[in-house]
Amino acid sequence: MILVFINGPVETLASTKSTDQPAYNIIAPDLSSCHESLTDANRRVYCCPPYYPDEPIVDFQFPDPTTTPLCIRRPAHKLTPEFIQNYSIAIKAMQSLPLSDPRSFLRQAALHCIFCTGSYDQVLNSPTDHRPRAIIKIHRSWLFMPWHRMFFYFHERIVGDLIGDPTFGLPYWNWDTPEGMVIPDMYMRPPFSDSERDVAHLPPATANDNYDYDESHSGEELVQSNLALLYHQMVSGARKAELFHGCSYKAGPDGACDGAGTIELAPHNPLHTWVGSNLQPEREDLGAFYTAGKDPLFYAHHSNVDRMWELWQRSRAYQPEITDPDWLDSYFFFYDEKLQLTRIKIRDVLKISNLRYTYEEADLPWLKAKPKPSIPPKIAKNVLKMRERNELQNGSAGRLRFATHLSMHFGSEGRILHEIVRIKVKRARVCRTEKEKEEEEEVLVVYGINVMKDKYAKFDVFVNAVNETGLGPQAREFAGTFVNGRMGAKRPMVNEIVKKTVLKVGITELLEDLEADCDEFIWVSLVPRCHMGDYISFQGVRIEFMR
Repeated sequence: MILVFINGPVETLASTKSTDQPAYNIIAPDLSSCHESLTDANRRVYCCPPYYPDEPIVDFQFPDPTTTPLCIRRPAHKLTPEFIQNYSIAIKAMQSLPLSDPRSFLRQAALHCIFCTGSYDQVLNSPTDHRPRAIIKIHRSWLFMPWHRMFFYFHERIVGDLIGDPTFGLPYWNWDTPEGMVIPDMYMRPPFSDSERDVAHLPPATANDNYDYDESHSGEELVQSNLALLYHQMVSGARKAELFHGCSYKAGPDGACDGAGTIELAPHNPLHTWVGSNLQPEREDLGAFYTAGKDPLFYAHHSNVDRMWELWQRSRAYQPEITDPDWLDSYFFFYDEKLQLTRIKIRDVLKISNLRYTYEEADLPWLKAKPKPSIPPKIAKNVLKMRERNELQNGSAGRLRFATHLSMHFGSEGRILHEIVRIKVKRARVCRTEKEKEEEEEVLVVYGINVMKDKYAKFDVFVNAVNETGLGPQAREFAGTFVNGRMGAKRPMVNEIVKKTVLKVGITELLEDLEADCDEFIWVSLVPRCHMGDYISFQGVRIEFMR
């Protein structure tokens, strides 16, 4: 067993019971329940902090805007030497604090280990709830963005307090602009460096936002691919809150879901793996949930992930994204800079202006990076129809599956993705009006995804692609990507129900650009990456409409 963090002596500790706990299916941790969990390679890990049942808990209060200065988060590659020096003092101070101090660097890193490997059970929503206890899983659902925002808000406050600077703002790794697509120089020197990184990906290597273990991509080609991916993940593929945030994760053993949002899938997951060491079994540090927080680059990476959420909210004029109280009232616990244990709800972190931080403006070249079709759409459709006729005549339609109904189902055992799978999918509604498109997004759903042995695995989805070889996000036929960042949350010695994964990709704008908006059928290609297709199966493909 890996003893990452050792529990301290039991003194007087904190109750997690809320006196006004609502009766619906909110998610919250039972702080008394921390237990061993498993790494991605099924190694036991213990990340638990000390637990004090009688420790007082306060509810989060917004900082007073009249007395609290605004913290500005700036691009890491543009920081001044003075800022870097002050930040390094804070990191060294955190590293010198004892493990008993929740502000210490290891205890801060432990937070990600605890919540992302499933160390906590959920608190019961009612005394009469006798269902089996379920663990909390932060990734691959609508909890991903708000939980990480909470974490880094308190982390930022701790750093600023240690150096006496209430204006301190966490730097962000500006991987969404060309000049920021390398590991920032400051993270190559102590105390921001980390020995467990892939040496082939150190500067001046260009970051690969859609990393699939193919090292042949580099330079301007990779830059353009990154920008095109971000256009898809932030704009055309994220027109609805569920697409951006992920699936609705409710309390209890039956409430779990497994479907990440666009930014979590990529570039979040691929960049974790891209940075992590290829010499370590789970690509530690940044490439594994239980060690990611040990790499100081983790905080800059997630600062930019949070910035993506802020930019997405801004693009929607800050309209309410999710109104479900099960999401809004789910809560977690963090220590603030004064060592006060604080209960904070998701509804508390929906506007960064209320939290008194903002992001320095930077260029957004991906907004203008909409890719073009690799082949003129009319030619592509003619080629696809001709290929279909030839395969039918030759009796070789095995590679081209036909979805004559609204879904193509391969049964409970699913279809192994050991090669490219092409599926002809029937659309229920064609030639929709602009009003209909605004109200409902057409969504391509790949369901029943199972990754055997819980490996890092990936496949890309294309629509009306004539030849998928060499295609990526820089082609308009690219509809989305599935990146298995590993399950990350498992309880040792317990056979919990494993929820198969679902991938939902918005295709309304894509179909317009491919001149397929009025077509009765589209051709969908699932392309395995990372040489991991033999480990991936899926049960089917269908089209839904999402409000």
